[in-house]
Amino acid sequence: MEIANIHQAKAQLSRLIELALAGEEVQIARSGEPLVRLVPIQPDAQPRQGGQLKGQVWMSPDFDAPDPEVEALFDGEEA
Repeated sequence: MEIANIHQAKAQLSRLIELALAGEEVQIARSGEPLVRLVPIQPDAQPRQGGQLKGQVWMSPDFDAPDPEVEALFDGEEA
């Protein structure tokens, strides 16, 4: 187990990250008191899948039609 004080961790962050990626436990301490543990992120075991809301969402056929009131505001005109 590697324990580094905050000052050491700032100077040796790349090395500490490599140790954590290699499976070693790395702790960062303040005045010798452990504060945090540096661990690698585990990728998700399953890929994401879509379609959970299929048939539950309705979208108006004209959802992307221009809105004259909004266009007038962008053009600096009174609505």
